[in-house]
Amino acid sequence: MKLINGKEISKSIKDEIKAEVEALKAAGKRLPKLVVVLVGDNQASQVYVRNKERGCQYTGMLSEIIRRDNNCTQEELLKIIDDLNHDDHVDGILVQLPLPKQIDEQAIIEAIDPTKDVDGFHPRNIAKLFLNEEGLVPCTPAGMMAMLDAIGYDLDGKEVCVVGRSNIVGKPVSLLALARNATVTIAHSHTKDLPKVTSRADVLIAAIGQPKFFTKEYIKEGAVVLDVGMDRDENNKLCGDVDFEDVKDKCHAITPVPGGVGPMTIALLLKNTMKAYKMRG
Repeated sequence: MKLINGKEISKSIKDEIKAEVEALKAAGKRLPKLVVVLVGDNQASQVYVRNKERGCQYTGMLSEIIRRDNNCTQEELLKIIDDLNHDDHVDGILVQLPLPKQIDEQAIIEAIDPTKDVDGFHPRNIAKLFLNEEGLVPCTPAGMMAMLDAIGYDLDGKEVCVVGRSNIVGKPVSLLALARNATVTIAHSHTKDLPKVTSRADVLIAAIGQPKFFTKEYIKEGAVVLDVGMDRDENNKLCGDVDFEDVKDKCHAITPVPGGVGPMTIALLLKNTMKAYKMRG
């Protein structure tokens, strides 16, 4: 069994970006800048934003965090986004989700300039993904493809099963796998006889948000397992959607939780920011 180490792979991506930023600095050029907008006091969101800030600091990119409290209105947030859209020194805009209930998340996502939408959630970027055109790709799915590249795993002709159909992970990762000539099945809560479906797959992508749900009867012998879950088990210990100890000996390769897909999301966000910077010239 091969452990797919997201910390190591993400560090190599960040090191590449760091070298690019240093070259820009040496040439006296403007540096890429990411702005993160954080509304409210969600603890998990605070942690994610801190990690994004650390990633920027590591690579030498410029970053700024705009904080607003839980009472922030949709109008206020739209005004912030509009200002950032028109700021030529800002390359990437990320509004940390979830947002307080008085704010329409989709309206906010659609207000971001698609060329600065480093989360890759804007309908225009999703359309580009659908059409297999160059755009900004959602970070977690792109991170999973980078993991497969890092272990030299070719999806051509392979069966991929994605369990979970979210707009953030399940649907986009299915399109990325399809673009690499995989045969893709999307399973979800209404899928009949789930173990029968998943145990056919050469690659299982688990993204349902249920701790240790996938045990060895769900896994094909020699499969690659990518675990997107970030859950807590009965002892309040961080775990994934896959029961790691139960399935590991059956896998060709598997991502751990923590230290698997999570760090890749940050690395690909930074890569998207650099890409947005280059696209904007």
